[in-house]
Amino acid sequence: MRTMTTSLLTDRYELTMLRAALADGTAYRHSTFEVFTRNLPPGRRYGVVAGTGRLLEALADFRFDDDDLAWLSQAGVVDRTTLDFLAKFRFRGTIHGYPEGETYVAASPVLTVTGTFAECVLLETLVLSILNHDSAVAAAASRMTSAAVDRPCIEMGSRRTHEEAAVAAARAAVIAGFGSTSNLEAGRRYDLETTGTSAHAFTLLHDDEQAAFAGQIAALGPQTTLLVDTYDVAAGVRRAIDVAGTSLGAVRIDSGDLGSLAVEVRRQLDSLGARDTKIVVTSDLDEHAIAALAVAPVDAYGVGTRLVTGSGHPTCGMVYKLVAREASNGMIEPVEKTSPSKASRGGRKTANRVTGIDGRSQSEVLLTGHEDAVAAWRSESGQARALQVPLVLDGAIDSRWTGPYGVRTAASRHERSRAELPRGARRLSDGDPVIPTVNIDLG
Repeated sequence: MRTMTTSLLTDRYELTMLRAALADGTAYRHSTFEVFTRNLPPGRRYGVVAGTGRLLEALADFRFDDDDLAWLSQAGVVDRTTLDFLAKFRFRGTIHGYPEGETYVAASPVLTVTGTFAECVLLETLVLSILNHDSAVAAAASRMTSAAVDRPCIEMGSRRTHEEAAVAAARAAVIAGFGSTSNLEAGRRYDLETTGTSAHAFTLLHDDEQAAFAGQIAALGPQTTLLVDTYDVAAGVRRAIDVAGTSLGAVRIDSGDLGSLAVEVRRQLDSLGARDTKIVVTSDLDEHAIAALAVAPVDAYGVGTRLVTGSGHPTCGMVYKLVAREASNGMIEPVEKTSPSKASRGGRKTANRVTGIDGRSQSEVLLTGHEDAVAAWRSESGQARALQVPLVLDGAIDSRWTGPYGVRTAASRHERSRAELPRGARRLSDGDPVIPTVNIDLG
């Protein structure tokens, strides 16, 4: 069976730019590309970097095999010179970026890719497709777990998106604080906790609700979660306790006025002696619905559609722009777009997060200039920590950011980074970015 490469998960113009650059002699000019957002999506006060580990995993398979090359030739995408280049291609450049799980604001250089133009330009579409999707899901997940405070959130959106996007979304959600996922492939691939019991179909399969509950309890034990809203919620709760006893793990409500129903169900469970039975709510939840349920006796939230679609923002608008390149005289020069509404700032940036004496973030400082001057810079207003870390050095991928270990590392990073944000950063209302960005050119 053929092992799939990731090289054709890209746009045609990446290869036609390569073809032209090889032809005119500019392909091997040293170049620096940066990934950033010009603006945060409306209503968002911070973003969350997610997908870095998946990107590095995809980069390991970014090569052109015989089948790829044969198709490119047949389709007339590239010429013989470009095919010869691609046949030997491996990324040998260097990538620095924000650690996965880190928060960011507009203009944050969340990823910096350096190498020859030829090797860097080929990565554009792959980088953006992964980071834009996963970071959008993680941003939504972070708002949801913020609203949930200490109540666990369960990712259950697999049926609302592409099958591979479902795996990526589950991974991104866990990075941003979700405790488990319904997706088994995500569980296997990234060692995530999986959860799930039954749907309404299982209840409808049986002659009555009590028989369905008895079947589930017999198979899964009394600590399972019974879905009680197929018919009448109050009757469902009574039957659930009749069958499972007062040690029933949880009941799930998937329709109706969840806040009012949760109050009624909690009262009913307590009156039946099932004081430890938890209440899980689902049904088109988002961060605003979760926040509205803060005073309700809910123990956990299951979130699907709104999570995997970024809760109204399915992409976070990241772009991949050339900011410096080797000129014909061999010197590295900053370059930038000046197009109206799409301008970029030239020169490679180094990012620092400045915190005050209270340990809270005050600003994000972007430095440009000679490496020695950048290294010597110190904040006058507080402590500063460098935000970028090495991810790929001369083509060698740092595997600490990949696989299950990478997910755990990213989840820990997000917890610390979000806790560092200024008070009020978790508000769901519109407002300015949580911290301002300060640009300093050190010459």
